[in-house]
Amino acid sequence: MAQVAAAGLSPGVMSAGLGAVPAEQTYLDITQGNRVFDSLYDDNLVPARVPLDRPIRNRALIERAESAPAQIVPGLLAETLRGAGRSLAVRDADATELARLAGRRGDRELLIAIERPRGESEEPLAIGIAGPGFDGNLTSGSTRLDGYVLSTDVAPTVLAHYGIAVPGEMSGQPIRTVGAVDAAAVESLAARMDVISARRGPVIGLSLLVWLAALGLAVVATRGRLARTGVKLTGLAVVVMPAVLLLAAAIEPGQSAEMLLVMLGAPALAALALELLGGYRALAAAAAVTVLAYAADVVAGSPLTALSLLGPNPGLGVRFYGIGNELEALLAVLVVAGTGAGLAGFLPRSSPRAGAAAFLSIGLSAAFVFAVGRFGADVGAAIVFPVGAAVAAATLAARRRRTVLLAIAAPLAVLALLALVDLVSGANAHLTRSVLDAGGLGDIADVAQRRLQLSARSFTRPIVLFFLPVVAALVALAVVRRDRLQAWVAGRPALRAGLIGAATATAVGTLANDSGALLLEIGAAYLLVFVGFAWAEGSAREAERSTTLCGPCG
Repeated sequence: MAQVAAAGLSPGVMSAGLGAVPAEQTYLDITQGNRVFDSLYDDNLVPARVPLDRPIRNRALIERAESAPAQIVPGLLAETLRGAGRSLAVRDADATELARLAGRRGDRELLIAIERPRGESEEPLAIGIAGPGFDGNLTSGSTRLDGYVLSTDVAPTVLAHYGIAVPGEMSGQPIRTVGAVDAAAVESLAARMDVISARRGPVIGLSLLVWLAALGLAVVATRGRLARTGVKLTGLAVVVMPAVLLLAAAIEPGQSAEMLLVMLGAPALAALALELLGGYRALAAAAAVTVLAYAADVVAGSPLTALSLLGPNPGLGVRFYGIGNELEALLAVLVVAGTGAGLAGFLPRSSPRAGAAAFLSIGLSAAFVFAVGRFGADVGAAIVFPVGAAVAAATLAARRRRTVLLAIAAPLAVLALLALVDLVSGANAHLTRSVLDAGGLGDIADVAQRRLQLSARSFTRPIVLFFLPVVAALVALAVVRRDRLQAWVAGRPALRAGLIGAATATAVGTLANDSGALLLEIGAAYLLVFVGFAWAEGSAREAERSTTLCGPCG
């Protein structure tokens, strides 16, 4: 990075592909300005030379591109340049040669330097650009991160330099610069994003295992006396953990320090909430802290959400701003079920109408924040949040027909509002780019097909094959023991409605999202937290009633 800046180019790093891809795929993505997952092509990529400076005539590459559920045109950059009477030159260069080329560049010339891909790797590549208007660190509308761009952004950048209209088949956005040249900041960003995927397991997974092990030991050692308190404390730690991870993104500690921060910090906050508030008030407060922390961050346009371990996964090369599928899954539960916990803890005597209004206002507000392109930019949030809130509101109001109507109307209304806001604000988010800007019904069908194929593929991952039977067993147990579940939330109609709404949101998200399995796993885990809390509170009330009724008999 320092060499790029020293040569006089604006520095940045470039996502080389969707996941780990070979060098040939990176070059293909550059030439076509668009990309999809390798699994969506009918055939594997054949070893072939991929020219950047002339149209691609390799029949195997063209037929492979035609098989993808997207408008993929290999060599589109060169074809578009040739049609406009323009061209580009491509050459190899080391650091010395790059500095010489930059020094000889004319005032109106554009020089783009890209690090040679290193085979199948998720690591980003160094990129530098010198030309009119390039006087800071690189960024683009595709990433909205200072210092980070996509391989598909290169072609629109070249075309924009020449004043040539970008073809509709290209999904990338022109690269621009922000601020002053700061190679160290780019290197720091790349270093943080490079560890996110690998650090999730050690930090999040190990913390969860330690908490569960501690809970098990406490239950065994006290012969069950601390079971209810332990379940509530562990559940609260899981709920507040995403907020602690957001704090860690601001500090950017090493792996061991981040692990300790999460492993010890989340339970400490949980214990504080339980001590100060107790019961469902503590659960509602923990959920509110996490939801409001991420809401404030995305509204402020901060990069911390993207840099947190639960933010968008940069290793996949899909999303670099706003919330990703992981946060969508857990926030859907925290927003809807958390509202139910808040009503049960703080406003237990509120009327069904007031409770229903609370579900709708909080759910729709969250959908707006996390779905609008300038904020969270997650289209799924525009579906699952309103559905969950509408079902919870109608359940609390005991209107079955209204439940169905609200569940259908709410997400449609939010999607329409989202499209309007994105168009007016120029946010150019996923919905406007993939649907509203589609060339026709065929393109929209491609988008739907792509999402369904990716969702189906998400259920084939080995870890999913392990968790799916567990989720299925929990669902079956909930159905069989539904009377017991009803007893735990007896006298807490808002909590019951929140759980039903959150379960519906998780189910809808699983079906509507291109990472359906991930939505199901995380959503089910957070639903289990709320059900466990309900058990702890409900069984405690049952024990108190039993003592009151039978105490004099002893």
